[in-house]
Amino acid sequence: MKTRILLADDQALFREGLRMLLAAQPDFDVVGEAANGEEALHLAAALRPHIVLMDMRMPVLDGVEATRLLHQRQPDSRVIVLTTFDDDELVFAGLAAGAVGYLLKAVSSPQLLEAIRTVARGGSILEPSVTAKVVAEFARLASQRVQPPGLAEPLSSRELEVLRLVATGATNRAIAETLFVAEGTVRNHLTNILGKLGVNDRTQAALKAKELGLV
Repeated sequence: MKTRILLADDQALFREGLRMLLAAQPDFDVVGEAANGEEALHLAAALRPHIVLMDMRMPVLDGVEATRLLHQRQPDSRVIVLTTFDDDELVFAGLAAGAVGYLLKAVSSPQLLEAIRTVARGGSILEPSVTAKVVAEFARLASQRVQPPGLAEPLSSRELEVLRLVATGATNRAIAETLFVAEGTVRNHLTNILGKLGVNDRTQAALKAKELGLV
């Protein structure tokens, strides 16, 4: 089955080039194009894309709000931010709104294609500069927070790092690369985290982390 993709960007020329690139891939199907966030929501409701490539700054309705509404209405349509901007405010707003990927328009064609395929398989992808921002923010928050009540056994600082990356949708491989550890180490940490939080999977762990104020 082909991956159904919706493009949302106010620059027509950029959309055209992107459509040509994606249409040349045998496993992709570009089902629609939107010039603003409002159009993206209407088209997404009608076309049910698997992936939405979303610019952040668009007229009528910006990409952050469009991502938030789309995530609420159609959680199966996964958003990859594709934008020129990587300032902290937009990065964290986009991820908080429900985006599972954040890439800059300077990304190479092979990297973009692989990112779309990664997200289509259920993974997530972040621009290296964005990953650095996320990790730095987690470290800052970790230094300001104490262990939340209600845990039978406290999480270690490394377990907190892993949990916060899990909450962003990062795969074990992405977490391993971010923290410079082996995937097996990440799996071990995740097993400990699930036990300490009293949950069964990473989705429940992410929800529990939000409930406890860890993310």
